[in-house]
Amino acid sequence: MSTKNVIRVMLVSDHKTWLWGLEQLLAGAQPAMQVVASSTEIDSALLLARTLCPDVIVLDADLGCSGASACAIDYLPQLLGNGVSRALLFSGTQDQAACGRAVRSGARAVLGKETPVKQMVDAIVRLHQGELCLDPALLDSMLGVQNKPEAAPDPEEQRIARLTLKERKIVAMMVEGNGALNRAIAQRAFISEQTLRNHLTSIYSKLDVTNRLELYVYATRNRLAEPIHAE
Repeated sequence: MSTKNVIRVMLVSDHKTWLWGLEQLLAGAQPAMQVVASSTEIDSALLLARTLCPDVIVLDADLGCSGASACAIDYLPQLLGNGVSRALLFSGTQDQAACGRAVRSGARAVLGKETPVKQMVDAIVRLHQGELCLDPALLDSMLGVQNKPEAAPDPEEQRIARLTLKERKIVAMMVEGNGALNRAIAQRAFISEQTLRNHLTSIYSKLDVTNRLELYVYATRNRLAEPIHAE
């Protein structure tokens, strides 16, 4: 097999069955990949990384650890010391803090061990091309952002936003007038009664109310009584 354009991969894990299975999967991957080395302990992995300079190092975060991923993560800067390799960290836990520390130590891809084969191969390719491959939840955790769904738009705010500046002023005047006749409101707004009626028709439609009483209740509930001044 020609080595041109072949992604050279090194696997590091103390689970021999996992190593064997992953090597078999990558052997038939497209684009072509070559497992240049496998290691079950960190000292030999450090030596192999220095001498072979693989394109991608797939590192088991749980290597040599019992319930913690700090052991393997601590060696990431040394594994990447050849200036060529990029690290993909596989973790069997959901320890967001440890995975975040791995990224800060040089890992550019973090996946769970249950990741589907196609997604794993895609991550190795993208990593080889210089991309960052992180789970969105991990990114949110590292940035201190809670992944909350975007709030639905407030229907009342949407209705109110449809009012023009003139209509907002008229609504405020209607509330302040507290039962004043249209003629008095029109005079105060410096418009004719017919123009006022036209404005009210538009306001009723936009706010989904049918008369002055409903408009008064709606405007009071939604704090539309304060006068709006032009900028």
